[in-house]
Amino acid sequence: MKAIRYHSMGGPEVLVWEDVEKPSPASGEVLVRIHVVGVNFADTLLRRGGYVTPPSLPETPGFEGAGVVEEVGAGVDSELAGRRVAFRGQRCYAEYATVPAQGLIALPDQISFEVGAAFPLQGLTAYHLLYTMDHVRPGMTVLVHAAAGGVGLLLIQMAKQAGARVLGTTSTPEKANLVRQFGADEVILYTQTDFGGRVKELTENRGVDLVLDSVGRATFAGSLQSLAPFGHLIVYGAASGVPEKLNVIGTLMQKSLKVSAFWLFTTLQAPEVAERGVRQVVDWVVSGKLRIHIGLKLPLAEAANAHRKMEARDTVGKILLMVR
Repeated sequence: MKAIRYHSMGGPEVLVWEDVEKPSPASGEVLVRIHVVGVNFADTLLRRGGYVTPPSLPETPGFEGAGVVEEVGAGVDSELAGRRVAFRGQRCYAEYATVPAQGLIALPDQISFEVGAAFPLQGLTAYHLLYTMDHVRPGMTVLVHAAAGGVGLLLIQMAKQAGARVLGTTSTPEKANLVRQFGADEVILYTQTDFGGRVKELTENRGVDLVLDSVGRATFAGSLQSLAPFGHLIVYGAASGVPEKLNVIGTLMQKSLKVSAFWLFTTLQAPEVAERGVRQVVDWVVSGKLRIHIGLKLPLAEAANAHRKMEARDTVGKILLMVR
């Protein structure tokens, strides 16, 4: 089969389109014939050697996709063969991937392969940030960084339908317009103004109850300053680098603040938590309460170009790689 691999860590240029051996499902796994792959910033971190877990070279990136189950391994229900599925897995930039059967998400007929490949990581991340790590509710004010990205647009929709006031940060007027279309109450162009100061103005110096931050070092200090008393900052990415060390007593105690971190794959250790998120996100997508904005589609062979555009912040919403 064809797959994207890299034999050394580095920039997008290390990604190559080559022939590899088609995998076979082990016990408890299925083989999925992939139609669409979802691209995530974590893919670029893995390629550069900056992800939570290091790559095993040569490596194929990719943590999510959608397609059809072609073969089942030992101990797996044979009726899964032929089913349309979305999934979280590994080595997904390929024509086929083996996936643990327990990680499959059945795709209703109303959900296309494109949408199916777009929500497993970003949709579930947004859900768990708001409903597992915290509990969004009416009256809250939420600040979403990178609001025009895939997770950001989903966070805005989920928080708004829960009754929260949502502030978003982004880099350009064009992205700001998109963020407003998805329901943000206020959008802050962090390239033109100090977002922390603007948050204070918009909240009459109170601050926000919850900050959702995938940027890391560049926004961390401002995020803390933006919190109201008893506020909560959740870090779920570090696109700009790892934040500096935190002075707990000097910074957090003054306003009784909370800082936490989230990684989606932790939910696999709590199946009931993971399943709750899957059920709710799929229901929202089917009902139309959650819109998936696909900002870019490229052939799988052009994965390097997708990474370049993502790292240049030249995209909005979800990036997809088309396999079939």
